[in-house]
Amino acid sequence: MNREYLRWYSPRLHREMELLVFGHAGAKVLVFPTREGRFWEYERLGLVAGLANKLEAGQLQLYCIEGLANETFYGFDRHPADRIHRHEAFEGYILNEVLPLMAEKNGHDCTIVHGCSLGAFQATSLVFRHPHLFRKLVAFSGRYDLTIKVESFSDLLDGYYDSAVYFHTPTHFLPGLDNSWQLDRLRQVEIILTIGNADPFLDNNHHLSRLLADKQVGHQLHVWDGRAHRATEWRKMAALYI
Repeated sequence: MNREYLRWYSPRLHREMELLVFGHAGAKVLVFPTREGRFWEYERLGLVAGLANKLEAGQLQLYCIEGLANETFYGFDRHPADRIHRHEAFEGYILNEVLPLMAEKNGHDCTIVHGCSLGAFQATSLVFRHPHLFRKLVAFSGRYDLTIKVESFSDLLDGYYDSAVYFHTPTHFLPGLDNSWQLDRLRQVEIILTIGNADPFLDNNHHLSRLLADKQVGHQLHVWDGRAHRATEWRKMAALYI
């Protein structure tokens, strides 16, 4: 299987950024890691191995990026305004550096966005905001509102709120989305969400599902047994849904 390591200085983030590419052809998959994950997490957790057949057959090509969680939503040494603005810069890095790289390396017309846990939030926010760029979203064990408190999970912005928080939070901006062009393109994206029936974010997933239905956006919400917020379940999900 092709495995390629890439690194460059990002002028938008003012730091070195790394990523791993797996596979040689097929639909391009932009992969966000979890909160504590790095660009090599998807490989370490065994998800790359679980997709080996599709990668070797040229059906998929993975682009596993850094998530920058400790500089954005989990950067608790920063003011919340700085956290969300750093996330905006991270989105700019993806749109203006990573996606052009993917297009240069692979001309396939299908780009999939995928993530687990915090990566599911990042993937969903990106696709909902820029649906014309993507064909499919696959989000596992996500929390789609980082301002809510659930069990031991706190509001990651400490009560701070501005327009950037609103427009980057899927369950906040979706109800007010009335741009017919954006909605039409979102309706063309294949959307797959998964969550465990014992996961603390189950209600949040059902809420997002209802919002999508209200906007007539087709999607699938798969509820798995147990918490299902772990690599053993994500490997099974990846084989089914990606």
